[in-house]
Amino acid sequence: MTRPVPLARLAALALVAFFSTVSSLHAHSPALQPLVDRAAQNALEKYAPQKLLPTQLAITLVDLSSFPSPPSSASSKSSADSAPRASYRGDVQIYPASVIKLFYLAAAHRWMEDGKLNDTPELRRAMKDMIVDSSNDATHYVIDVITGTQSGPELPDADIKTWFDRRNAVTHYFASLGYTGVFAHKKPWSDGPYGRESQAIRLFEPKRNLLTTDATARLFTAIATGQCITAARSAEMMTLLARDLATKDPDPDNQATFTGPVLPAGAKLWSKAGWTSQTRHDAAYIELPHGPKFLLVVFTTDHAHERTIIHTVAKVLVDAFAK
Repeated sequence: MTRPVPLARLAALALVAFFSTVSSLHAHSPALQPLVDRAAQNALEKYAPQKLLPTQLAITLVDLSSFPSPPSSASSKSSADSAPRASYRGDVQIYPASVIKLFYLAAAHRWMEDGKLNDTPELRRAMKDMIVDSSNDATHYVIDVITGTQSGPELPDADIKTWFDRRNAVTHYFASLGYTGVFAHKKPWSDGPYGRESQAIRLFEPKRNLLTTDATARLFTAIATGQCITAARSAEMMTLLARDLATKDPDPDNQATFTGPVLPAGAKLWSKAGWTSQTRHDAAYIELPHGPKFLLVVFTTDHAHERTIIHTVAKVLVDAFAK
């Protein structure tokens, strides 16, 4: 006797089919698109009982197997933008949590390379803590120095407009490079914001930082292939993004645990995770033991307590690349 398919699963499958059609229209690689769609479908089916919806998941995959392994001081001769890629809702803007720190890191290096920002031990310490430990306090300092703004009391209307335009320096920079869907103008807070920070939220749109998985993958791909600013600066960024897969850290939010647990022995991982009470994201560059290399960005919303959704997505892709 054939058992009826649960309604939750039928809904998930229908929505997967719809969004797969949409994502396929914008796919960079016909070979990778079915793989990404299958990874999304597996996650939506597995977490249908927890009411995971297609609108709460976004994925971008980039195959970097033909590029040299980082960290490296020599960039690849091939353009990072030419790497095969595919996505599932990859162009949808989502609150990125601490993944936005990857963009602040790249902007700081750009500013230093251009001589607009002094390369000091204090800035280097803050950049390291921002990426390695995902420190919000360190990020506040980095944002202050790269945008020329500071938190503080509320400002008169004319002054707050000038302040907010300066605070948008990173947003403007990535827009000038042709990035879409990137808004990087907010500090990550634990208890705040207050003063001019909350004033700007009331007055200007968007109210929060926003990223797409496609934009995140584009930047991380440039870093991983030595093509972000300079090869040397890309290698410095990769050093901060390296994760220890053998870590014994019991913290369930250790950045190595977002994608790392599904990687085989001998794999290597570079990543930047982000998490809040409502979001759980990871941007990860992975090198498998026998050669394949790929970059995977997964954003999940409204299911932050489900720590294995990213694992479910990543496992499908790791298994496919491992064959």
